[in-house]
Amino acid sequence: MIIPYKQLDNDTLNTLIEHFVLREGTDYGTLEMSMSEKVCQVTKQLESGDVVIVYSELHDSVNILPKSEVLKNPQ
Repeated sequence: MIIPYKQLDNDTLNTLIEHFVLREGTDYGTLEMSMSEKVCQVTKQLESGDVVIVYSELHDSVNILPKSEVLKNPQ
């Protein structure tokens, strides 16, 4: 189930994004980025619709995934 990011409280959304950034260990290239820069980058991706917040009832978990991946494998 896709959770619209705008329905989340700002503190909840920021915490979710921070946990995602820490968990993913995403490669940001040769430049080091601060946590706030990474959070900002993910926030912009949510705003543009490139990524979405997904709740899995099966796993009772929340994740941020590329929209194209969610559309390929609807839950």
